Amino acid sequence: MAAKKTTAAAGDAKKRAGSIYRKLVKLYPAAHTALEHRDAYQLLVATILSAQCTDERVNKTTPALFGKYPDAATLAESEQEDVEKIVHSCGFYRAKAKNIRGAAQVIVEQFDGNVPQTMDQLLKLPGVARKTANCVLGNCFGKNEGVVVDTHVKRLAFRMGFTKHADPVKVERDLMTLIPRKNWTMLSHLLIYHGRQVCMARGPKCDECPLADLCPKNGV
Repeated sequence: MAAKKTTAAAGDAKKRAGSIYRKLVKLYPAAHTALEHRDAYQLLVATILSAQCTDERVNKTTPALFGKYPDAATLAESEQEDVEKIVHSCGFYRAKAKNIRGAAQVIVEQFDGNVPQTMDQLLKLPGVARKTANCVLGNCFGKNEGVVVDTHVKRLAFRMGFTKHADPVKVERDLMTLIPRKNWTMLSHLLIYHGRQVCMARGPKCDECPLADLCPKNGV
């Protein structure tokens, strides 16, 4: 009996998650990453810089960075102090400069200057965890290996009852069990859009949210 209840509950959760996903698609049909980029190299670097920093600030910083270092080969040969000056406004600039330079060096030394296209290979790069790897794989290579879990996705996943966890890896795992693999990349974009426009960290607009009838509003 307990097993049947668990199975039924899981089925109900998937059904509700599917309904929410479809509504989000209608609300934000053009959802995409806010980080401006032309290729996988630029998105990789921009995503590393976006840690604890707004996408808007990163987008103001990367034109100068990519103007001077247009590819992994040139960034790999850069000087630490010079990169620090360029990315200073993104915060944690010493660590971020070290990571993007280190990632570029590994890309040149181990992957012939091309951003790798597998999760295991991307995780070998300095400054790259699952969030960054998922972002690059999904947006540049069309590979749904997981779900990008940033602060918006983590907050909404909890509020919507998709997870009880705070750890991004566990949140990602829970989302992957509820949403079909083909939708994992878009799910992140949709939740981020909704988190910025309606389900904000402070003062969420629950009264006017189109998902109100499907959301348990956990923690609100």
